[in-house]
Amino acid sequence: MQKSILAIIFFSITLLVGAQNIDNKLNHLQDSMQVLNQKQIDLKAEIDELKLEKIRIDITEVGLPELKEGEEVISHSALSLVYDESHEQAKWVSHIITSDIINGKTGRSNDFREDALVKTGCATEKDYFLKTLKDGSSDKYDYDGFGYDRGHLAPSADFRWSKKALSESYFYSNMSPQLPEFNREKWADLERLLRNYIFEHPKTQLYVITGPILNDSLLVIERGVNKVSIPNYFFKVVLDLSNEKAIAFIMPNKEIKYPVSSYAVTIVEVENVTGINFFHQLDNVLEQRLESQKDVLVWIPEKQNNDVDPMYQPDLPKGVYNSVQAKMHMGSSKRITVSGTVVGSRKTRNGHLFFNLDKNHPNQIFTVAIWKKNIVNFSYDPLTKWKGKEITLKGKIADFDGIPTMIIEKETAIEIHQEGRTILIIED
Repeated sequence: MQKSILAIIFFSITLLVGAQNIDNKLNHLQDSMQVLNQKQIDLKAEIDELKLEKIRIDITEVGLPELKEGEEVISHSALSLVYDESHEQAKWVSHIITSDIINGKTGRSNDFREDALVKTGCATEKDYFLKTLKDGSSDKYDYDGFGYDRGHLAPSADFRWSKKALSESYFYSNMSPQLPEFNREKWADLERLLRNYIFEHPKTQLYVITGPILNDSLLVIERGVNKVSIPNYFFKVVLDLSNEKAIAFIMPNKEIKYPVSSYAVTIVEVENVTGINFFHQLDNVLEQRLESQKDVLVWIPEKQNNDVDPMYQPDLPKGVYNSVQAKMHMGSSKRITVSGTVVGSRKTRNGHLFFNLDKNHPNQIFTVAIWKKNIVNFSYDPLTKWKGKEITLKGKIADFDGIPTMIIEKETAIEIHQEGRTILIIED
């Protein structure tokens, strides 16, 4: 009996020692894992700082416009600017979009604040809205807006790979008054267009210079403390130096109905309007060639290469609308006539046919639909017959998730040759 008890005690001690050894090993491995995780965090921070340093060097060597007398460059981690005190906003902001945005996961910080590097002081929150505490509350506010968004010049989403750079994009020196219907729509579309370009060309980087078009006749935000000027137009100048491609855009600060591509211009045109000399540090021959380019098709994704500008409304016959103007009649019972170019088509799994006029998915602005049951009413295959053709259709405009859509049920088509182009006129 005594031997049995001793055996049990010995076995229990062995188990305890074994368990203790396992715990010790687990603790050691977990401690090692924490050290490795911290080392990874430290290495990433060091890598990000080197990337930011490289961006600052590249901006200095290529991306800074020529300075005029009295102008001073203000440089942050990933953007540089010249501040115009007389208009209380940047004259221009230069930054670089790199392939790091492809895997960037940093979200909006919304930490709007004044830029301490602007020696004369910059615009502030009270230039855009007033904020007062709600009665009886210590953390809830009433907002009295002045009607303008704090529009980023260098967009925060271009820095989503770096928490530091993204946060600095919220300095008021990087803000300009923009109407909400401009800032949140077509201006945002232009910013996405450039980021998408990097997704399509991940081995390059884009030099981007953005600013308002400033002059002494601009209105100001009267209720703001600094009387910030309200630009009528904004510009964006873009350079892909490694592939020797460049383009620029001038867009009005208002609700825009036409696609972003309609506002493409050459860099020279922006220089003529603003008086700013961009990319002056490049070889003169290369600079002249780049700044004269305006091929918007090379800047859009391959699947959108067939996109065209909507037909010029004044050139259309009376009573005929282009694909943009047609949206005014979306959801009404009125039958209207619309003209555009078929740039994309597809057949769904259910057998329905869809056609995009002028702009392809995901930037479609007008869609034509033929339900499966109505395909038998056509003596030809619309998918092949309409491809790349300019067509004119008459019918009602439905609202399909915000996209004006005309549903066609039958064929009555006449081919007309006009200026060497075949136009199918289809009446439903």
